[in-house]
Amino acid sequence: MPLSSKNKRVLCKRSMKKDKFATMSFDNIYYVGVDDKRIDLFEGQYKVPEGMTYNSYVIIDEKCAVLDGVDADFTEEWLKKVGDVLKDRSPDYLVVHHMEPDHSAGIKEFTLRYPDATIVSSSKAFMMMNNFFGSDFVKKHLVVTEGDVLNLGAHRLTFINAPMIHWPEVIMSYEEKTKTLFTADAFGRFGASDAKSPWKDEARRYYIGIVGKYGKMVSNLLKKAAALDISRICPLHGPILDSDLDFYLDLYQKWATYTPEERGVTIAYASVYGNTAKAAKLLKEKLSELGCQAVKIYDLSRCDKAEAIASAFMTDSLVVASSTYNGDVFPPMHEFLRGLTERGFKGRKVGIIENGSWAPAVKKTVLEMLKDSEQIRYCENEVKILSAMSDQNREEIEALARELS
Repeated sequence: MPLSSKNKRVLCKRSMKKDKFATMSFDNIYYVGVDDKRIDLFEGQYKVPEGMTYNSYVIIDEKCAVLDGVDADFTEEWLKKVGDVLKDRSPDYLVVHHMEPDHSAGIKEFTLRYPDATIVSSSKAFMMMNNFFGSDFVKKHLVVTEGDVLNLGAHRLTFINAPMIHWPEVIMSYEEKTKTLFTADAFGRFGASDAKSPWKDEARRYYIGIVGKYGKMVSNLLKKAAALDISRICPLHGPILDSDLDFYLDLYQKWATYTPEERGVTIAYASVYGNTAKAAKLLKEKLSELGCQAVKIYDLSRCDKAEAIASAFMTDSLVVASSTYNGDVFPPMHEFLRGLTERGFKGRKVGIIENGSWAPAVKKTVLEMLKDSEQIRYCENEVKILSAMSDQNREEIEALARELS
């Protein structure tokens, strides 16, 4: 994403140094987040084999502010870290950027520990606090909105409204002295602090799964970010980003505008007895023979569907291959297609391989489910299998491969 001329940065090769987490501090801003290695499903549906981080920060100045909290299971660990950083001081503020429970569950406990602290958040966030904790627990509060400034001394937080990224109450803040943008759930990723998987892959899966529906709102945020001189991005999940920020901003611009990251093909198949799977695998083989290297294939009955959906957004072409089932597509395919449409899938080339022993219904269902998806271009070459692949089907698959390549 291009930045305004006054904010241009010299681009460098992406740093391969270790992501910055718990030992990180800069100019009296301290990390007090936690790792969750016990979690298996984030938000009850996303597989997180490398765990999760819940990030929180403390700014020590003439006034002290704690920024966000952590999941309920780690409240005591978080409060201990906060106390260790503050030493003999008490926080003046708790800034709540986002009310989702993995960040806000410890608010009430925080107010009991620090009754003189003022809670700072958006008006909608305070409504949610009442729903979560009851209307009488907040003794001191400060409602902030776009452009409001919280002056801590040398550090100043300017607030940015960020509704529907990805809840309606979300605010972000920009710290002027250190040029740090605190982004709530934006720019987050799956994985604990020792995660080995690439940031891009797990951030994509996180973004498409959780934030992907709200591309317009993310685009609005990126326009605001372009006017800021940003040296560091501090999200509520994943590492602090402090080098080659254009890399991350450019990716978010692509994701927010539903722009493919690369020319390639995602093949997603749902097969009852294996015949549809054979067709999908044959297509991958033919694409490889034609020199198409960026091909990913997913068995929707077994794979992580969030990864398959993220892949469909990453590439510029998608092939769906499914058995007919009860006059519809096979249920794993139905769930996959619904996952695409819920997240604003558009602007892709789509090929269809349908299978049905007596009344194939896959093409009809796919066209119906994607009817509201904008700028979908369907492949001219179609594949209709009647139970098992015929020689004609193999020729059709070769023709589809040539069209896609």
